[in-house]
Amino acid sequence: MAEEAEQPIIPINKPVHTFEDHENTDIVLALAVFPDRQHMVTGSADRMLRLWNLKDRTVTKMEGHRGRVRAVAVAASKDRQLIASTDNGEVIVWDQDAVKSLTPAIKAHSEYIRSLDFSPDGTMLATGSMDHTVKLWNTETWQQQGHPINCNSAVYSVRYSPSGELLAIATKSDIQIWNPGTRDCIANFKDHMQKFYLGSSLPLAWMPDGTRFLSGGCRLDPTIREWDIFTGQQAGDPWKGHNHEINAIAVNSDGTLVASASTDHHVRLWQLWDRKTIAIFRHSSLVRCVAFSVDGNRVLSGGDDNKISEWVVPNHALCDFKMLTINTVARNACITGDLSKAEELLTREIDAVANNYNSYANRSFVMSRKHNWDHALHDASKSVDIQPSFTGYISKGIALCWKKQVWNANRAFDLASMFTNGDLKINHFLLLIKAVAFFNADQHEEAFLGIQELAKACPHADTGACLIVEAYLRVQLGIRALDGARYNDAADYFTAAVTTSSSSSKLAIHSKYEDFVVLFGWNLKSLWQTANQNRCRALLQACRLREALEAHQYMMDNSDESTKASWLDWSTAFKQQCSALYADDGDIAFSARDYDKAITLYSEAINLAAASDPIFVKRSKAKLEKELWEDALLDAQQVIKLNPSSYVGYELKSAAHHGAQRYDAAIEAFQIMLSKLDTASEPETRKLRQLYLDRSEAKGAIRKVIDAQLENAPFRLLNTTTGRLCDRDAQINAFSKSPEYNELLLLTMKHAEFRPEPIKEGVEKYFRCVMLSHRWEGKEQTLHEIQDRAVYTLDPVGTVVKLQKFCEVVRDAGYYWAWMDTCCIDKHSNAELQESLNSMFVWYRHSALTIVYLSDVPPSSKSGALAKSEWNRRGWTVQEFLAPKVILFYQQNWTLYLDDHSPNHKKSPAIMEELGGATGIDPRALVDFHPDMRSARGKLKWASTRTTTRQEDIAYSLFGIFGVRLSVDYGEKKQHALGRLLQEIVAQSGDISVLDWVGKSSEFNSCLPADIASYEDPPCELSSLSEDEIQTSISSLRNTVAVGSASELYTLLSEQPAPRFAQRRLHLPCMVFHVTEVRLRHGHAQDEQSYITYEIKADGLRDLSIKTGEKLPRFSLARPIKKTVLLVRPWDRRLLELPELADETQGVEDEFVPHPGSQDLPDGSLGENETIDQDSQSQALRLIVRLGQQFNALLLIQQHGGGYKRFASDGDIIAQVRDTSSIQNMMVRRLEIL
Repeated sequence: MAEEAEQPIIPINKPVHTFEDHENTDIVLALAVFPDRQHMVTGSADRMLRLWNLKDRTVTKMEGHRGRVRAVAVAASKDRQLIASTDNGEVIVWDQDAVKSLTPAIKAHSEYIRSLDFSPDGTMLATGSMDHTVKLWNTETWQQQGHPINCNSAVYSVRYSPSGELLAIATKSDIQIWNPGTRDCIANFKDHMQKFYLGSSLPLAWMPDGTRFLSGGCRLDPTIREWDIFTGQQAGDPWKGHNHEINAIAVNSDGTLVASASTDHHVRLWQLWDRKTIAIFRHSSLVRCVAFSVDGNRVLSGGDDNKISEWVVPNHALCDFKMLTINTVARNACITGDLSKAEELLTREIDAVANNYNSYANRSFVMSRKHNWDHALHDASKSVDIQPSFTGYISKGIALCWKKQVWNANRAFDLASMFTNGDLKINHFLLLIKAVAFFNADQHEEAFLGIQELAKACPHADTGACLIVEAYLRVQLGIRALDGARYNDAADYFTAAVTTSSSSSKLAIHSKYEDFVVLFGWNLKSLWQTANQNRCRALLQACRLREALEAHQYMMDNSDESTKASWLDWSTAFKQQCSALYADDGDIAFSARDYDKAITLYSEAINLAAASDPIFVKRSKAKLEKELWEDALLDAQQVIKLNPSSYVGYELKSAAHHGAQRYDAAIEAFQIMLSKLDTASEPETRKLRQLYLDRSEAKGAIRKVIDAQLENAPFRLLNTTTGRLCDRDAQINAFSKSPEYNELLLLTMKHAEFRPEPIKEGVEKYFRCVMLSHRWEGKEQTLHEIQDRAVYTLDPVGTVVKLQKFCEVVRDAGYYWAWMDTCCIDKHSNAELQESLNSMFVWYRHSALTIVYLSDVPPSSKSGALAKSEWNRRGWTVQEFLAPKVILFYQQNWTLYLDDHSPNHKKSPAIMEELGGATGIDPRALVDFHPDMRSARGKLKWASTRTTTRQEDIAYSLFGIFGVRLSVDYGEKKQHALGRLLQEIVAQSGDISVLDWVGKSSEFNSCLPADIASYEDPPCELSSLSEDEIQTSISSLRNTVAVGSASELYTLLSEQPAPRFAQRRLHLPCMVFHVTEVRLRHGHAQDEQSYITYEIKADGLRDLSIKTGEKLPRFSLARPIKKTVLLVRPWDRRLLELPELADETQGVEDEFVPHPGSQDLPDGSLGENETIDQDSQSQALRLIVRLGQQFNALLLIQQHGGGYKRFASDGDIIAQVRDTSSIQNMMVRRLEIL
């Protein structure tokens, strides 16, 4: 066969054109060519960006950079052509059409940027910097997308793969391949790269299939290397030719040529399939940048010669040589399908030269195409007989395959391979011919397998030929399936053909692969058209309408205007076939809530013919369901245009504006809708007006809910967005101007029947407040210091940092409002301070979140640090962790304690167990605490070891825990403050457990302790009887005690009123025992701690002793005193063993009516004549048994005014009745204790 001689490499010194800006020249550092084929942009060392018109050669300067423009990138994004350029650490984005910047200079990196690149779809911009990071930017908002990619070394080059799914990053030490969506590094070429890439450019370029990429080397290794991202290995040997550093690499759109720019002043043009240089373009100085024109016919390069040079790609680089040797006229006849003419011409050649083996082989090709396979085999055999040759054996193999003699054909193709001289391209062509021939012999699987294995085995050969052949053969299978009514199979075949041929749809494949046209009569010009049109037809016939429409849209989207024009008649006919099905299927899809499908179908129906307003209504509703607000608005406006009197268009318009959060416009449209309903001609339509509210009515309904919501919120809050302190009016004003308010207003207008739940939900979400629990430290910021100032602008020193970080954490968590006790209360206002302290528990309880800041817990602390924190020793913090429903603990650096990222630390067993251990509070109470007065002494114990800065706060901090509201009076001292609290507890609940203490008496009332620390030790636990022991005692009492007397005592005690405590006077029902003697213990002297032990005798009680620091009057029956001294047992209703009341919140004073008579009750006279039932007898006797056990007594001394004072002791006074008769004879009185 005839082969073309290999083209010699001739250095080209003169470009076909140069682009120069004579007004101001400087080094060209970067260039990029626009997809529109009309423009090019360049960046240079003079800080200027230049936009060149490639047709008229004009230039427009674009100023704005403050440093050398090191890199540029271009992209088509929606209706705009974007330019991104960079100097030091800044990026500027430009609109190419408007020739102006879209953004101010973006400070993207801390050090200068070496490279940037747009994603293929234009939605993202990647920037790589010497600061070791790559950042991704959203091209709609120009905000950074996600966290930076840390590359651990200076970044020199970034390049998106053709699909946009991968990002190649060249650093000073390696090349990294990242998934930009997941931020995963999927490949790293560090081990291979370290010894090769030590230069300053490190250029990268992707191969069109996205599986491999090229990298350029440095002065010590001026080669191009090819890398496989899946194997992580270098593919093949380095490409050698340059003798200095490679600065830039570009690959043409066909994926057949590579251009490289080097410091050696050369641009080399490489053939990709064999990695050989096919052209050299010589500059006068070093070359820094290079790019192909969009059509691939030109190379543009620039560098230190201060201009851009345009070079023509040589023809021998663009065209493949022909494998078949056949005269031009006969070839053209084969191409045009004039086989008779071709046969005639070749017959003449044979007649002229009888032994012309090549003419016989060529005529065999023609006869095979005419399906005269016997003649074809005869000519092929004749050719081989005359002289074995490449074309002879190919023609024989083709003819034998047509005759289904596959084994013989395979041998003929094997013999043809002997004449290729090992040429990769010729062998590639031969194997493709063999695959097509096998396909014609109905060996389909064998044919496709051969093509696929060939593409895999020879990835650097012409892969386009493999794709074209595979696509064509699949089209043939599709046509056969279509003719056989196997529509689904046909659709699959055509889809595979379209997918395979998509990358070649824009190429001049008919001429490039002309030999296939000659051999088989293929119409490659219309291959892509045939595949797409038949796919649409097959899908439609298979009732796969949606896929048919998508196939049609794909076909139109990937066609140029001239191609679309040529397909117009076919396209119109196809759409007319579909039109009758669209609207009906759209309704079905909408009913099934498949809104995407409905939108697609409605859209097609609208596109096919002039549509009326109902179809726009339907599509608008479907788009609203899909939250396509702008598209839905366009349809709504079309409805209004087509039917101005209808309210529906305005209803849809309001809904679209609502969804797009343009609430003012939505409300305006809604008001117009209401007016349309008012004036509607149809009565049924006018009735619809009753379903809605007007604006003022809706505002009133919302305000009611706001007022209710703020009842349980602090008066002032910090706006976390602005950092400013806001009172309630300011909070409500901020809400009324917010999108949330307008949305709520619109939703309320849509429902005439008032429904508070949705309004409440919206109001609660906006006004959610986050409270801070912390320990005051140093100089905290007060209300007057931050009034009318934004906390974020304060000098971040001292406690200001805590305030700022708190607001930032709250803001980042999605809350608008924050509260901190240091600055959100006007402490100069007594009324506000009092209301705040009384409301504190409620505020914390209704907060959305309470943040506990542990300033003394270092980062990464282990379990136990919370328990040791000073925060756990402060008085106010008790209610601050009991009240909230949701709480989070933060460490010193504002990270979560124990790195627990759960949404509520009250649900963290580990943290609650630690907190419970530190506070002595049951973890169940920590998690679900309800304020009440039950177990009052236990609650007082929680605070008994805590401290407060202001002494009165130890009591004030407990108001919320007990659910009381009392006045606040700083200066009253802690005894008075604590006394008022305890007085209120006893008065409301009747709980006398607060009287169980040892220590010093309070000045407020002698029955109360002077200090809350008196509750630190638990109450004395006296021994109790088992049930068996009680029953034994009851049995013995039946013989010794008059049951009637016992029952009367039971009745008398059960009717005792609750204790009353008011005006510092405690009226306490007691069982009273007169003290008859007090004397100093024999041999006892006052000890070193000033405690004295006294021996005491009392009527009805066993003798006992007490130890006290106070002096008791000594007396006896022989030496009486005027004052009455009593030992009393405060009456406790629990001794009656009555069941608990169902309503746990009901106070004791609600349970019992106080005795209306004298406070000192008369002695009881116990009769014995009443009839007692068995249960009552048992209850009465059980009471006698219990009263006979030890009890904790109070020592009272009568005062001159008639009341009593409690005599404090250093320990519990444990008393016990002498015998049963003492119980029956004891007095029950209500004493006033001062």
